[in-house]
Amino acid sequence: MAKKLTPRAEDYSKWYNELVVQADLAENSGVRGCMVIKPYGYGIWEKMQAQLDKMFKETGHQNAYFPLFIPKSYLSKEASHVEGFAKECAVVTHYRLKNAEDGSGIVVDQDAKLEEELIVRPTSETIIWDTYRRWIQSYRDLPLKLNQWANVVRWEMRTRLFLRTAEFLWQEGHTAHATREEAIEEAEQMMHVYASFVEEFMAVPVVRGLKSESERFAGAEETYCIEALMQDGKALQAGTSHFLGQNFAKAFDVKFQDKEGKQELVWATSWGVSTRLMGALIMTHSDDQGLVLPPKLAPIQVVIVPIYKGEEQLSRIADYLDPYIKELREAGISVKFDDRDTHKPGFKFNEYELKGVPVRIAIGSRDLENGTFEIARRDTLSKESIAAADMVKHVQGLLKDIQENLFTKAIAHREEHTTKVDGYEEFKELLESKGGFFLAHWTVQPKRKTV
Repeated sequence: MAKKLTPRAEDYSKWYNELVVQADLAENSGVRGCMVIKPYGYGIWEKMQAQLDKMFKETGHQNAYFPLFIPKSYLSKEASHVEGFAKECAVVTHYRLKNAEDGSGIVVDQDAKLEEELIVRPTSETIIWDTYRRWIQSYRDLPLKLNQWANVVRWEMRTRLFLRTAEFLWQEGHTAHATREEAIEEAEQMMHVYASFVEEFMAVPVVRGLKSESERFAGAEETYCIEALMQDGKALQAGTSHFLGQNFAKAFDVKFQDKEGKQELVWATSWGVSTRLMGALIMTHSDDQGLVLPPKLAPIQVVIVPIYKGEEQLSRIADYLDPYIKELREAGISVKFDDRDTHKPGFKFNEYELKGVPVRIAIGSRDLENGTFEIARRDTLSKESIAAADMVKHVQGLLKDIQENLFTKAIAHREEHTTKVDGYEEFKELLESKGGFFLAHWTVQPKRKTV
């Protein structure tokens, strides 16, 4: 069994790292700064991906795929964009290896140098806008609203699983519009799509707003974002949406003929969320016992653990459970029946508590006789005995209640850790000594500014 987790109050960072590994979500790989997402962790990401993809398509977007490699010259066409990413880029300089002449192993073939270096995708604005130049000729081609599910590389030296890795998974939307107003509306809409997903499915409350000029995405005129408050009092940027103006259209000469026959530059947006959402999910809800997952994103929503002696008892329990498991699955609930004979029930209870399975059902020979199930909920660690006839309906209600309870608890935590500040000096002082969000208002020249 996994070791007991370091308490959050003792060392929050250590608790987080231990939990990610022990709950079988991810681990460090043989490549510095990169992670292996394990099946259980990837199962959560798949549920996130499926729901987000559905929401994107409901708002008129389609999926496409663009190259992993970007010519260096593309990146240099938009000045602020290249400046923003230059220090994070991985560069491909050669296209072939060969055996060393002295037999020492594989070396780079110096005769195979690329004519132009290729950048491993840090983000795709440049390669996509070079493509859009060929696809957009008329107002009839607009709006063009595409999304890409992909991986990106941003060379990070100090990494943490899910939160900051050299390679990570994400989606990136890239849209082209005929007017400034339409592009701004798109950027704002996608911020709200992200906020709805994070709150309704992750059960994480967020603050929506604009980034300051110094924190904007490289090449954007405005960056909209959602920010969530973690248990340690620190904010986590959970998603961003960018109004790019005509910067990339100018850089890549993307024009369209409007209804009056005039040539106009296209207006653009881009937006994305990544596997950083996994980190937000973990740090918002989990406790010292392990992971706590909202039912809507849990790979296993209900686990059933039989308590038995011998194969005959197990067979009786399995036969008894068959119709209940079928009914749960028909109700759209993911169920696992853990009949492993290699681990005792106590081990299994601890394992599924650590992995954050929302509902655990235990059943033994006495429960069979009494027509009952013992049901435990992960969010409160409480247990109760339920009549077998009521089990499926009870579990459906319980999953809904757990989802709502996690969101309510997260809102309460945010409110408890939000401090009203009336002056800038007080704000600076509290910023150094206290975590959480600050509701601060003060007057500056020549106008009032809100932070």
